[in-house]
Amino acid sequence: MVDASPQCMDEESGRYTGVQDERLPRVVVHVVVTPGATFSWRVNAATELSVNGARIWLTRSQSPYDYWLTPGNSLRLKRGERLWVSTDGDAPAHLALSSRLPVRRGVVSRWLARVAWLGFDRMAARTP
Repeated sequence: MVDASPQCMDEESGRYTGVQDERLPRVVVHVVVTPGATFSWRVNAATELSVNGARIWLTRSQSPYDYWLTPGNSLRLKRGERLWVSTDGDAPAHLALSSRLPVRRGVVSRWLARVAWLGFDRMAARTP
């Protein structure tokens, strides 16, 4: 990517995204899937599913494929999709479902964030 435009190589864009992501509260729900049981639910928010314990079988409503996830694997889930999860074998599987809490902001803080995002602070510094 030698010929990338300067817009794609903005030094400040990566600096703010990581900082904002770390500040958001995170909710983690732990679920145990017993052998022989199949769980089904609809995902309410963008979630990351992590597997511990035993290997699981997972089917997503929006995908024609089945997923076999071993302990240590994770999968990002989209809001609104339906899942079916079962274990593979005689051991229980431990799932961790983690998602970020939505940030509720007032009108003024949204406006200030937008102004900062547009870079008015840098433009004001250049104005004589």
